[in-house]
Amino acid sequence: MLSERSIIEAAASVADAGGLRAVSMRNVAKHLGVEAMSLYHHVSSKNALLDSLVAWVFEQITTPDIDDPWRAAMVIRARSARMVLSQHPWALGMLDSRPAPSPPLLLHHDRVLGCLLTSGFTAKLATHAFSALDAYVYGFVLTEANLPFSPGEGAEEAFAIEVDAPTDEYPYIARMFQEVVVDQHYSFAAEFDFGLELILDGFSQRLKKINS
Repeated sequence: MLSERSIIEAAASVADAGGLRAVSMRNVAKHLGVEAMSLYHHVSSKNALLDSLVAWVFEQITTPDIDDPWRAAMVIRARSARMVLSQHPWALGMLDSRPAPSPPLLLHHDRVLGCLLTSGFTAKLATHAFSALDAYVYGFVLTEANLPFSPGEGAEEAFAIEVDAPTDEYPYIARMFQEVVVDQHYSFAAEFDFGLELILDGFSQRLKKINS
C-alpha cells in the first residue's frame, strides 16, 4: 500500500542504487510500480521528499539518552552513524544541508547535546565535541568509501604500490608495510575505533579540567 513511509524508503533504495541524483519522483514511482502523480498524494514535492530522506537517515542512527554515560553514548552513536552512512553514502552531503531541519534531526541533535551538557560539558565544549565527532565520522566514511578495496579484503592489495616502490627511496613506507600491514594483518576498518578513542580522550581531559 502506498504511503509516505513507503515512498521515503523507496527513495532511499533509489539513492542506494544510483546516488542522490537518481532520486526523482519519476524514478521513485517506477521503483514502486506506480505513476509519479500518485506520489503527490503523500509527498508534496521532490524537496519535501529530500527533507524526509534526511529525517529517515537520522532515524536510523542511534540517538543517545540524556542520562547515558557520555563517552559510551558517543561511541555507540559514532559507530551507528558510520554504519548507516556506509550503507547510504549519498546521505553524507545532505545531513546538515537542508534548509528546513526536520524533527528527527532536531531531536537527534538535542539529545546528543543534552547527553554532553548534563555530563558536565559547557555549551562551548559540547559544541566542539559534536563538531569534531561528526567531522571524524563523515571523513572516515568518505575515505573508506573511496578505498581501492572492499571491507573485509586484505589491505596488502591496496598497498601494493608501496611493495613495488624502491625501499631505498621510501624506507619508512616499506617499514610501515612490513610491520603493520603484513605482520599484523592490517585492517583499515580498525582505525575507526582507534581514532575515535583519541578524540574522546582529548575531550575527557578537557572535561576533567572544567570539573577540577
